Amino acid sequence: MSISILGFPRIGEHRELKFALESYWAKESSLKELESLAQTLRKKHWEVQKDLDYVCVNDFSYYDNMLDLAYALGIKPQRFQNLEGLELYFAMARGHKNGVACAMTKWFNTNYHFVVPELDKNNKYILNTDFIIKQYKEAVQLGYTPKIALIGFFTFFALSHITNGDAKEIFKQVQTAYLELIDALVGTLGNGILIEFSEPIFAKGLEAESLYSNTETIQDFYNTIVKKGVKTIVSTFFEQSCELTEILVKTDIYGIGLDFVYGNKNLASLDTLAKSGKVLFAGIIDGRNIWIANLEEKLTLIQNITKKIPQNKLTLTTSCSLLHTPYSKNTESKMDSEILSWLSFSVEKIEELKLLNNVLKDGIQNHKTQWERYIALNQVRKNSLKIHNQEVQARANATQEAKRTPSFKDRIKIQQQHFNLPLLPTTTIGSFPQTKELRNTRKEYKSGKIAEEAYTEHIQNYIKDCVRFQEEIGLDVLVHGEPERNDMVEYFGEQLSGFVFSQNGWVQSYGSRCVKPPIIFGDVARLQPMTIQWSVYAQSLTQKIMKGMLTGPVTILNWSFVRDDIPRSSVCKQIALGIADEINDLQNAGIRIIQVDEAAFKEGYPLRKENIKEYEQWALYCFRLATSLALPQTQIHTHMCYSAFNDIIKTIEAMDADVITIETARNGNKLLHIFQQVGYDKQIGPGVYDIHSPRIPSVAEIKEQIQAILEVLPKEQVWINPDCGLKTRKYEEVKPSLKNMVEATKEILKDL
Repeated sequence: MSISILGFPRIGEHRELKFALESYWAKESSLKELESLAQTLRKKHWEVQKDLDYVCVNDFSYYDNMLDLAYALGIKPQRFQNLEGLELYFAMARGHKNGVACAMTKWFNTNYHFVVPELDKNNKYILNTDFIIKQYKEAVQLGYTPKIALIGFFTFFALSHITNGDAKEIFKQVQTAYLELIDALVGTLGNGILIEFSEPIFAKGLEAESLYSNTETIQDFYNTIVKKGVKTIVSTFFEQSCELTEILVKTDIYGIGLDFVYGNKNLASLDTLAKSGKVLFAGIIDGRNIWIANLEEKLTLIQNITKKIPQNKLTLTTSCSLLHTPYSKNTESKMDSEILSWLSFSVEKIEELKLLNNVLKDGIQNHKTQWERYIALNQVRKNSLKIHNQEVQARANATQEAKRTPSFKDRIKIQQQHFNLPLLPTTTIGSFPQTKELRNTRKEYKSGKIAEEAYTEHIQNYIKDCVRFQEEIGLDVLVHGEPERNDMVEYFGEQLSGFVFSQNGWVQSYGSRCVKPPIIFGDVARLQPMTIQWSVYAQSLTQKIMKGMLTGPVTILNWSFVRDDIPRSSVCKQIALGIADEINDLQNAGIRIIQVDEAAFKEGYPLRKENIKEYEQWALYCFRLATSLALPQTQIHTHMCYSAFNDIIKTIEAMDADVITIETARNGNKLLHIFQQVGYDKQIGPGVYDIHSPRIPSVAEIKEQIQAILEVLPKEQVWINPDCGLKTRKYEEVKPSLKNMVEATKEILKDL
């Protein structure tokens, strides 16, 4: 058997790419320096893969692989027609004086964001293959056998946005350009190049009437690629894709990649695959979570596969790209050593693949020490008292009511009398910029370099400045800015039992933005109030309403690496009970608007329609359980990040939040029509400007956005706020942007 992976983290062991990109964007370093750092990283990452049969090329990106493919195909938005090279590339990703950035959304049900390509019938499709070819040649020169990782045409088209033109016409245009891209690669790199085409769109099943789900179209397309001289692998991941396998076995491709971690129903395709004679790239090591593999179970799985698939037709691989896991646990020096021993990051996952392959080749006895170590670690983890808390389990297992009373219509009357807010009330999503000074202060406090009194004074001064600024510009509902928080999930995880944190467990969220997901290893409980101190202090500084800021249970779950020994729904319920206790303490302390962010609610959705109902039931239950203690006069807000809401609008209604804020600035008012169509009666705060771009929107631009919102929603229903939290922005961007937002709202109110 051979071994392989679908991709490797590109951000670097110490986030080298992040810092290089930010230095380049700030004009503190040159393009040459950025390219040199990128080449060094690729070399290092291929060295980690040196014992694999292939190293991945083109998994590396300066921002995002969907953006890379759009750029390689020459897909250029009209507003950026006069831009070229990296200026064009980063304009599409980050915005430019010429116009706003392309939209971003979540990559299937992960926390990774991709840039959404814009397809226009007038696009010229001038190819640029330099970046792919450069990486390929680098790998060859270093003595490796490269496998090009490329997002498949059908996934690319399905995830892109058509801005102008007929879908069928554009489908043909993009298909032609894609095939020309393959011609260009073969023409430069030669016949027989190995390309793995990622087609995760088919893990959602074949959608009737869609342009990309036609059997004959799929078969013809991949047969055409094979005829061009490409050794072709087509891979899916994140779920089972038996329907696509039935189509692909009738093509001339070399191999099919299937996920056996999150798509165990793929086992049903083994007979069909065996008859086809194609190579199976079997995803058996989890590419999305960080627990060491249960190698006994993996060996049994492989043995079941090899009952149908000959070993010489089998390649062992990861379930998906390792982009979603941290680099290595070798730099972790502060974590509990026992818990650390249960973890496996990207480098360690490659070691697991190698060990499994060696055991299959040589037998367990020849690798006894390594093998028995894994077996023992899994057994210790299963029985550890660090994981199990009987009191927490008993509370979670008890029947819990998860419903607010009275109804929203009665609550909103009480709240309107209580708050007396104007039409189009203005607020922000919660966080304000995390300055270098602030981060250093938190770091020094955690390391014991400064005393608690000095730390508290610094945080209070930040909050004072934040509140003063918001009052000066005239915001209606204020926030304290969250200076005490490192991350919206990590902050809460640090105060809940059952969580542990890595020092360097960074994964890429988008571009240079990295997150360090908490690790839920055991039963979860709130140990003490988590936010009361700072919310009450902030409220004491103003007569205006101060929002309490919490992260919701579903988002805490979905943005963490979650234990895999009990159902995710059980973990979520434990978290929800802790958040419910916090809401009760906040309202008893006088905080009457409480935002419970569910930024990641949508990304937890299963990809297959048949699995959605179960997830919705427990996720909705957990949010309602978390907010069930809120009094009628306590207004509950929630926030959702990049999402298409058409398919979950009924669930959003059932969440029963009084106000929902959503990211819409990159999409105009398109996302709002579904709220209008279903007669959504609760209040909505659509983002009026994009905080993921360094641009400062003008008053006129924000007015235009508000006017577009009011074309869809009644003014009595609308709140005015930015797209998302402001933590990652700089004050020189935030202050004028918020001033313009308030001024634009005032001018709209005059017109009204």
